[in-house]
Amino acid sequence: ATTENPYFSVIAPLVSRSRVFQFKPLTDDDVEVILRNALADGARGYGTRNVLVDDDAVAHLVRTAGGDARSALNALELAVESTTPGPNGIIHISLAAAEDSIQQHALRYDKSGDEHYDTISAFIKSVRGGDPDAALYWLAKMVSAGEDPRFILRRLYILAAEDIGLADPTGVIVVNACAQAFEWVGMPEGQYHLAMATLYLATAPKSNSVGAYWSALAHVQEKGVGAVPVHLRDKSDVFRGALAEHYRRTLGEHEGYQYPHAFPEGFVEQQYLPDGVEGGWFRPKKHGYERQISQRLADWWKDRVD
Repeated sequence: ATTENPYFSVIAPLVSRSRVFQFKPLTDDDVEVILRNALADGARGYGTRNVLVDDDAVAHLVRTAGGDARSALNALELAVESTTPGPNGIIHISLAAAEDSIQQHALRYDKSGDEHYDTISAFIKSVRGGDPDAALYWLAKMVSAGEDPRFILRRLYILAAEDIGLADPTGVIVVNACAQAFEWVGMPEGQYHLAMATLYLATAPKSNSVGAYWSALAHVQEKGVGAVPVHLRDKSDVFRGALAEHYRRTLGEHEGYQYPHAFPEGFVEQQYLPDGVEGGWFRPKKHGYERQISQRLADWWKDRVD
C-alpha cells in the first residue's frame, strides 16, 4: 500500500503485475455514518461507554476531516479520552470539545504527487481564466498545506510572460517585485505578496503572443538559419586598412541599410529577415497594451496587415 501515485513512485515492472485501486475521499455523509457507528459499536467503539456527542460537534468533526475517516476517528477518540465524565457519568462532547480535538481541516496534499500537480494546475488555470476568487482559493490551499512559496512564485513568473505577456507588460514587474518583497518579509506576512501577485495576474488582460518565439525556434530547427542580409551585417570600426577594403568589396559596404533614427518617426520599412523567410509568428491581440502594439505595427508594416 502506498499514499503516492504508484504510476509515479513504483517501478513499471511491479505496476504491470499489480492491480491498482485508487481510494477517493469519503463524502461528509460517509464520515458521519462512520463516527456514529464508532459511538454505537460496543466491540470496536464506544458503545459500552456513556458518551453523548452533540450534533453540532459531530458536524464539526465531519466538516474538518476533509473526507478522511481516520482523521475524524482520531479526533473523536481524542475528544472522548480527554473529556472528564460529568456527575452523572456521561462523557459529554460539546462543540467546544470537538473544536479542541480537531482545529483545522485535514488537507489532502502530497508535495510530489497528484494533489501537488492537480492543485498547481487548478491555480494556474484560474489565474489564466481571470477568476481571482478561484485563484485565491487554490493559493490558500497550497499555502495551508505547506507548499513552498517560491515554487508558487516561480510559476507566477512563467505565467506573467506566457499568459499575460505584452497585454500587460507590467505583470512580470509586479511578480518580480512581490518575489523580492517575499524574500525580505518571509512568512506569514509574505502571504500578502503572494496574494498581490496572484490577483494582479488574475485580473490583467491576457495574451499568449510571446509564444511566437517557439514558432520562430521551430522554424530555425526545421529549416535551418538563412544568411544575414548584406545590409544588416556588422561594419565595425575595427576593420581598417586592407581588411576594410576587402570588407567593402565583398559585402558591398552594407549598401541599402537605412538608419531608422534618420527618419522622422524613427522607422523605415526594410528587409530584416533572410531571403525566403516570411515570418508572421508574432500576432498581438486586440486588447490590453497589445492593442497599441498591434496598431503601431499596422502603421509601420502596412503591407503585412492581414
